[in-house]
Amino acid sequence: MATELAVKDQVTLDPARQERAREYSRLKRHLLLVDIAIGVAYMLLWLLTGLSVGLRQAVSNITGNDWLIVAGYGLVFVTGYGLVNLPLSYYSGYVLPHRYGLSTQTLGGWLGDMVKGGLMALVIGGLAGELIYLGLRLAPTSWWLWAAGGYLLFTIALANLAPTLLLPLFFKLTPLDDADLTARLERLAAQAGAKVRGVYRMNLSSRTSAANAMVTGLGNTHRIVLGDTLLDEFTPDEIETVMAHELGHYVYRDMWSGVLVSTVVALVGFYLASVALAMGVSGLGLYGVSDIAGLPLLGLIAIGFGLVTMPLTNGFSRWIETRADKYALQVTRKPQAFAEAMTRLANQNLGEADPEPWVEFLLYDHPAIGRRVAMARMISD
Repeated sequence: MATELAVKDQVTLDPARQERAREYSRLKRHLLLVDIAIGVAYMLLWLLTGLSVGLRQAVSNITGNDWLIVAGYGLVFVTGYGLVNLPLSYYSGYVLPHRYGLSTQTLGGWLGDMVKGGLMALVIGGLAGELIYLGLRLAPTSWWLWAAGGYLLFTIALANLAPTLLLPLFFKLTPLDDADLTARLERLAAQAGAKVRGVYRMNLSSRTSAANAMVTGLGNTHRIVLGDTLLDEFTPDEIETVMAHELGHYVYRDMWSGVLVSTVVALVGFYLASVALAMGVSGLGLYGVSDIAGLPLLGLIAIGFGLVTMPLTNGFSRWIETRADKYALQVTRKPQAFAEAMTRLANQNLGEADPEPWVEFLLYDHPAIGRRVAMARMISD
């Protein structure tokens, strides 16, 4: 399929870029396995050596406050993992993207983003951890139900905060200065019934050469955001089809269906975690399920459960992405522009157009670009 993705002799899949894309994809898969292995080894080290119980005891000797014990333990545990994983993060997040021409960041910029991302993770993760362990203390047998409810509220809150508070921490957003394109995209949004609070240009090129676009937010925080790497390389018709795809998610309420599915998955995961914690109390030297020293066990469960459910959640994601593709083709009636946009994405983002079926099944949350182009070509022909 990949060798036949030339679109009307205008935008052609670059064979050299595809070779690089296959190499890059293969390396990322290997790094994913290394990352999983490091995570598992780190959790087991804390559990099997008694380090986890020792840290909890050390923090408890300083304070008897349950909230501070969770915070103190969590800070040491999470910081330790970040330091252990730092070489892999540096290689996968900085060295490799530079080697393949996808990153434009300086080392200082990358480190700055790491610090900001780490602080955000500590704040958000710390709050989530405190609430989970509050549930474990107050409702040791039914905490998993409350945790899933909290996860639902957390997800909705983050979706609202992302465009106004979180995204600007990493990227500069400015109103799009192209009046014609802005009007075209606003008409497209109106056709989809979406009330958007403006069309914005994002300085994506400050970090990457890859193109991207999105509709962010929920309710009255909806915004159309276009990366400058997309605006500078794609034609207006191609940008329209890309944004029509994003608006297709709005039309079909995919944000809400995604939240629902992820909450159900989280509910099952929390339940399994509650069973595992109850079984591991005596064997791991925990004083009860609310013992913060059991956190590495929760980490192991999260890793294993994530691996098991990944093909299922990715399959659901590919389904809604295909539906959004069909919406874009239907509403714009520009299959050639859509195919050209997908081909440009493959060339620019080093996307493997025709991955092996097992790779797509396990790891892809979007249909392979080759499939997306083929669907557009069928309509065009």
